[in-house]
Amino acid sequence: MEHLLGQEWEIVPAGGATGKAFFAKFEEQKLFLKRNSSPFLAVLSAEGLVPKLVWTKRLENGDVITAQQWLNGRELTPVEMNDEKVAKLLKKIHQSEPLKAMLSRLGITPVMPEPFLQMVQSGLDYDLLQIPSVKKSAEFLAREVRHLECKQFVVCHGDVNHNNWLLGENNQLYLIDWDGAMIGDPAIDLGLLLYWYIPEAEWKDWLERYGFIDTDDLKLRMKWYVLAHTLVSIQWHKQKARFPEMKRWIDYLDKIL
Repeated sequence: MEHLLGQEWEIVPAGGATGKAFFAKFEEQKLFLKRNSSPFLAVLSAEGLVPKLVWTKRLENGDVITAQQWLNGRELTPVEMNDEKVAKLLKKIHQSEPLKAMLSRLGITPVMPEPFLQMVQSGLDYDLLQIPSVKKSAEFLAREVRHLECKQFVVCHGDVNHNNWLLGENNQLYLIDWDGAMIGDPAIDLGLLLYWYIPEAEWKDWLERYGFIDTDDLKLRMKWYVLAHTLVSIQWHKQKARFPEMKRWIDYLDKIL
């Protein structure tokens, strides 16, 4: 990184699981650098969904480094996920045609329930399926997959954890970390956000702020995708030998079922 910016820049890792992100600082200049970030970062920046993209440079080894504004901001708290700003920004993302067009040009096709179910089923090993809540969840997914009807596919972020929502000093809200972006049912994002953060008694009001009506059909789709996501997370943590996290996800199944 130093040869891109110069020896006078202070560059430190930004953390995260991939080790691809860095903070860079020189006097009053601050940048957030990332190696091989999402190819449609420029569109996200143009739409005002992420901090402004400053430059993009390709290295001799083929890696691409992007530099964004380093904002003095903070992550949202779990309680703040009930804020109207969150619903409005997620709606803006889901309605963005430029984002959808860019993902399509990159060869991204819509996530369909049946192939997604096959992926979940193939990932679950025998031992996990002996756990009652895991078995019950897998049976629910298989039973209800034919009842899922989505009329409009949108760009989904795929990981709407409160840690990925950045509130800048100017009170501007951003959604960062787009590496898992997909085209799919908006219920993918909506389900994760509502199940993780919003009391069920307040779902109707939150969805109205977003612009949806709280229907049984939407509830089914949200529950289906949240269960599918949870099963994938359980298997992933088991493969990484992260057993405490795996158990937390297994315990979470009982809250959904």
